[in-house]
Amino acid sequence: MNNIISKQNNSFESLKIIKNNSEYWSARQLMVALGYSNWQNFDEVIKKAKKACINSDQNVENHFITINSRKPQIALAQTYFAIQTRRQELTDQLNSDSKRLFIRSEVTVQNKKLFSTAKKSGVKKFGLFNDAGYRGLYNHTLSEIEHKKGIKKGELLDRAGSTELAANLFRITQTEDILAKDKNIRGDIPASDAHYQVGRKVRKTIEEIGGTPPELLPPEKNIKTLESEIKKLK
Repeated sequence: MNNIISKQNNSFESLKIIKNNSEYWSARQLMVALGYSNWQNFDEVIKKAKKACINSDQNVENHFITINSRKPQIALAQTYFAIQTRRQELTDQLNSDSKRLFIRSEVTVQNKKLFSTAKKSGVKKFGLFNDAGYRGLYNHTLSEIEHKKGIKKGELLDRAGSTELAANLFRITQTEDILAKDKNIRGDIPASDAHYQVGRKVRKTIEEIGGTPPELLPPEKNIKTLESEIKKLK
């Protein structure tokens, strides 16, 4: 029995690592020395040993140190892939945000064109005309949409995502095209009705393809804040 203990002690001593005036053993080497071939089984032994330390009021960290990357190559690889992953995330986000910024700028340009054409069609009550398009597309007035989405007055298009902006862009461009071509549409009521009907048709198309109604799409970060953040990223 004493010989077995002596041999076991010698085996432990041969596995001892001395570095920076500190002595320690590698769990992977001890696993083999103690007859374990499976790390999962030996990990349970280590957990029990840690628990014994706690029960005896010993600081576990003084006796068991977890080493995640012993080799510099592994640490460098982990850092590399972490950086690459984050870079891809930023690129994907930038592409998505850039798309949203582009559509929002198009909405601004086309809205100005629509109002110019509407004015030539005899529209004077632009609030009524504008609200008609929103009622057609969203099934709500503009103020109702803002309340439903929990956004400030006048923020709807600046808080809309790419999908919602695209729906509005189609509504705007198609209404402008109809007003420009049909000279029989004159005055506030006919023009507003035309705007409403276009909005309804866009909404119907969204419903037919199984899309989410625009009033149910969540508001996104204000486009002005987004512009500032993209400039910093670039």
